Amino acid sequence: MPDKILREKTLKLLQQSPLPGGEIDTKVLQLLKSEYLRLLVRYRRMDFIMNSKYAMSFDEFVKRKIVRQKGYTWDVESDAMEWETAISGMKTTKRKLRELEELSID
Repeated sequence: MPDKILREKTLKLLQQSPLPGGEIDTKVLQLLKSEYLRLLVRYRRMDFIMNSKYAMSFDEFVKRKIVRQKGYTWDVESDAMEWETAISGMKTTKRKLRELEELSID
């Protein structure tokens, strides 16, 4: 099925959705924005948890080589990977939200 065609049932659900706005494009953009905001909250929460756990920012964590200091334990390695994913995810998600905002302005 081509990308430009929504299934009939999907289109009907979008038309009947409680999202404000009448145009399908507007509703899809709102759904995307909601999902990106949800992800951003998740990434920020992980950043907050790690900031609290290690009492430092991710940049400081990397600069001080905490993973090496802690002997490359699974817990610290795992935390480092999750934290890095959250930091990267926040950057990507913020960029995507700006792109959506630009689409909304047009």
